[in-house]
Amino acid sequence: MPHRILFATQRYQYLKDRLLTLVPEWEEGKLDIRDFPDGEHYHRINSNVTNKEVILLGGTIDDKETLELFDIAHGCIQEGACAVNIVIPFFGYSTMERAVKSGEIVKAKTRAILFSTLPPTTSGNKILMLDLHVDGITYYFENSIRPVHLYGKDLVKEAALEIAGDRPFVLASTDAGRAKWVESLANDLHVSAAFVFKKRLSGEETHITAISADVQDKLVIIYDDMIRTGGSLINAAEAYLQAGASEIAVITTHGIFAGNGFNKIKQSGIIKRVICTDTHPNALTIKDEMLTIKSVDKLIADYFN
Repeated sequence: MPHRILFATQRYQYLKDRLLTLVPEWEEGKLDIRDFPDGEHYHRINSNVTNKEVILLGGTIDDKETLELFDIAHGCIQEGACAVNIVIPFFGYSTMERAVKSGEIVKAKTRAILFSTLPPTTSGNKILMLDLHVDGITYYFENSIRPVHLYGKDLVKEAALEIAGDRPFVLASTDAGRAKWVESLANDLHVSAAFVFKKRLSGEETHITAISADVQDKLVIIYDDMIRTGGSLINAAEAYLQAGASEIAVITTHGIFAGNGFNKIKQSGIIKRVICTDTHPNALTIKDEMLTIKSVDKLIADYFN
């Protein structure tokens, strides 16, 4: 087995530190990164990566982070790495996986094509992604890149049991689009699944028309792969409450909480607890007893061990 060395982009150093604690035999990769006044960025790989298997952490959370991830990966290949494994905890633009209107750019695909241009290595290159919004994104990668979709199912199940304790509960989704995934989780947990039917009124507004299951006097735990502004989540939670739910809690893999999203959820007063993972650095900036953050470090480490 080749020697493994772990690098991370600037925004994902926290996850690199957790992984190095969990897997101390991995070497810590050293980078020199500087920003210039004109907006350009300098990167230098200070560690020897020749004939080593590189594990590189970084989410495509914005365009700067995406290019930094690509540049470091390319640099490691250029310096002689025998394999590069790019771990993308949160794959940005995953909701733009298809064109709805004529002329729309499918950015989930263009990002995949970008990483597909990386030169091959002797042992091959992989892209590891966690709880993608759409499974089909893996098919956008081309050439010698091997995409791997890791599922955080065990993390979600553990979180649901932590919230519920000894209480019975219903596992729910924010819409019918996630129904199969939630139903699979509910079956594993031996609980009922529920989802809402929504009618889209505009690009930002939806109306809930029905709920698929009986939630009367029950704890409802909503799972969604990501929370951005929290609008759809709050609408779904309100619908479950109106249908008779006794309490609402939420689990999400990707806590993005854009546009003051977490405060909107808290101020709604209808959601008692939120559990998310550390796939997105935004979640780590929130210090609130209502929010619990679980790490995906073990999920990533287990893949390589």
